[in-house]
Amino acid sequence: MRHAVSRAATLQGVALAEGAPASAALAGSSNRGGSERVALFGDVAHYRYRLQVGPSQQDVITLHRVVREDGAWRPARATRAVFMVHGDGWGFEAAFLSSIGSAFVPPEQSIAAYLAKEGVDVWGIDLRWAGVPQNTQDFRFMKNWTLETHAADVGVALGVAKLLRLAGGNFMGTMHLLGWSRGAVVGYAYLNREARLPRALRQVDGFIPMDMAVRFSPQDAQQQAWACERHAALSNARQEGQLEGGLLGPAPGIMLQAIGQLAAVQPAAPSPLVQDDIFGPGTGRPSNRKLALVAAGATSVLFAPLQPVVPAYHLMGSTPDTMGLPERLSFTHEGYLFEFGQRAAPYQSINEVVETEAWACGKPVPYGDRLRDVKVPVLYVGAAGGVGRYGEHSVTLLGSQDVTLLNISTLPETARALDYGHADLFLADDARVRVWKPMLQWIRAH
Repeated sequence: MRHAVSRAATLQGVALAEGAPASAALAGSSNRGGSERVALFGDVAHYRYRLQVGPSQQDVITLHRVVREDGAWRPARATRAVFMVHGDGWGFEAAFLSSIGSAFVPPEQSIAAYLAKEGVDVWGIDLRWAGVPQNTQDFRFMKNWTLETHAADVGVALGVAKLLRLAGGNFMGTMHLLGWSRGAVVGYAYLNREARLPRALRQVDGFIPMDMAVRFSPQDAQQQAWACERHAALSNARQEGQLEGGLLGPAPGIMLQAIGQLAAVQPAAPSPLVQDDIFGPGTGRPSNRKLALVAAGATSVLFAPLQPVVPAYHLMGSTPDTMGLPERLSFTHEGYLFEFGQRAAPYQSINEVVETEAWACGKPVPYGDRLRDVKVPVLYVGAAGGVGRYGEHSVTLLGSQDVTLLNISTLPETARALDYGHADLFLADDARVRVWKPMLQWIRAH
C-alpha cells in the first residue's frame, strides 16, 4: 500500500473534504507578550509559546502548557509537572489534547486535559517538523535535523518551562519527561545528553517512555533484523536525496489527512487513494471508511514492503470481518479516528527515522553511551497491540532502579493483532481508567 497511495491522490483527498479540521474549533484565544492563551473548560487553559531555535524561519518549536488557573493568565501552582514529546505524524495537540474541538468526546477526554484537571502542570513540544506548512516544496532546511536536534530542542523547551514555573512561584516539585512513540526515542536521546551534566543542572526527575523500543532484547532478534531492513531502505532513500518522509513514504501526514477526511465526508464511496484489490484478489476497491479502519486496525499494511516495528503492530484495536480485515474499532469511536487522521502534520524530517532504525538495528549511535548514568524513576507504558512488551528491554539500558511496567492488554499474546493499540493509549474510550489514572498515581508518587 505504501507505494499505492500517491502524493497527488492524497492532495486530491484533502481538496475533497469540506469544512475545517477539528483543530480549527478552538475559540477564545488571546495573546500577551508573544504567548497565546485558550480557555478550554472549567478552570483549565492552554498556553502556546513559539520559540525560535535556529537561523531559518522553519527552525521553530512550539511550547505548550495545559494547566489549571487561579484566573486568566494566572496558572495555578502545582508540585507535579510532566513534559510531553509527541511521535511521528501528530504534534502535541493532536496527540495529547485531541479532545478539544472534537465532535465525539467531551473536552476533558484527552491525557493533557485530564492530567491538568487533576492538578498536574502539563507541558509539551511541537518538534520543528510539526509546524512545516503544507505548501512547502523545498526541504533542504531539514537536512541537518536529527535526533540530536530534537533532543536539544527538548532541552531548550524544558529550560523555558522551568523558568516559567519559577516565575509562577513553583519553587518545589518534579518534572517528568513523557515520550510517546518516536517521542520516547527523543526522550532517551535527551536523557543520554543530560547525563553528561552535573546532577544539579539536570531538568528531568522521572521518565515515562510510551510504547517504543530503542533496542531489542536478544530473544527478539527478528525485530532487530526487521529494523536493519528498514534502516537500509531509508538510508538508501536519504542517500538518493530524500530529506522528508519516513516509514510511510514522502509526505506521510498528507496521506493520513486524506484518509481521515474522505472517511469523514464520504465514508461509503470507493477510495480514490488506492488501487483495486489492494487487500487481495477479488476484494475490489475499499470504501473510504474501510481504508481508514484498516489503516488504524492493521497499520502494518501501510509499511509494506517494509516490515513493521513489531508483529501485528497497529494504532487501534479492532474486530475483524470474514476476510480478517478490521470491520469496527474495539476501543475508540471511529469518528474520533477520522478526526485524528485529519490533524496529522503534513511532513516529517527523515533523519531521526533513519537514526532510530540504526539504534534498533544494533548499530552504534551517539545517543546511548551514558544511559547507565540515567537513574531517575521510570514508568514504561506499553500497548499490547502496539510495541507493548518489546519496549521493556530498552528500559533496562538505563541505570534506574525504580522501574514500573504498565502494559495495557485485554487479550492473550496470540491475539495481539486485535488488542489495545498504539494510539488507543490516548484515544480509547476507556483510556482514562486503563492508562491515564495509573499514570497519574505514579506521577503523584514520584
